[in-house]
Amino acid sequence: MAKQPTNAQRGHACPLLPAGWEVPAEFRERLGDDVGRQRVMAAEGHLLLVLHAPPKSGEDYRVGRLFWRDRDGRWKPQGLTHNEHAIGELLREYESRVDEIDTLEDEANESSDYFEILTEIGPLIRSANNLLGVLEEARTLAKKDRALILLRDRAYALTRRLDLIQHEAQTTINYLIARRAEEQAEAVRHQTAAAYRLNILAAFFFPVATISAIFGMNLSNGLEVIDARIGPATMALLVGGGLAMGAVLSFIVTRKW
Repeated sequence: MAKQPTNAQRGHACPLLPAGWEVPAEFRERLGDDVGRQRVMAAEGHLLLVLHAPPKSGEDYRVGRLFWRDRDGRWKPQGLTHNEHAIGELLREYESRVDEIDTLEDEANESSDYFEILTEIGPLIRSANNLLGVLEEARTLAKKDRALILLRDRAYALTRRLDLIQHEAQTTINYLIARRAEEQAEAVRHQTAAAYRLNILAAFFFPVATISAIFGMNLSNGLEVIDARIGPATMALLVGGGLAMGAVLSFIVTRKW
């Protein structure tokens, strides 16, 4: 008598599922060659959770992690650590990545450091939120499985921690940008004030410099005779007149029209 094919042998082969898993054929039919999005499948009392390993920024692919719960509540694969659920080990990988990012935040000083943190944490937040949604849906499908409740709560704490780190990093980078803008604005004000003072000085002494240049030319005229007799008085008159004209010009330059 021919042996009946097992559930694992029904339907087309799936490269993502181990051949020894006797899952419903529907699971193998619905899975493609790539892991796709994170989701939960339910059929004939079985659950199949399609999850992702913690992603890194710049990666355009996701590493899949599959977890199967049979109708009797047994999970595969089993955890490598004693008394820890296999999904719990996946969550521990996420928590380790969060610890690394938390360390980066403690050491960050510049806005570029916080931008790097936001770049790293973005894919991790999206993946963790999707993982939380899958665990929540699985919990509703297997209400008596307490392990799913504990895993869901742990995933929620993970996403909450990620949100806090992202919010703190974004707040800090906004503060640094605002402070840098204030420093630049203050520098511009100082430069403007310096240019303003320089313009006043230039306007004040411009007439004196102009008169000095004109009367300093070596031209033959009758003023040489007069200058020989009343030179100091002429110089004082020219300087005084030039300063007076400079004061008038400075007033015109600084007046608010």
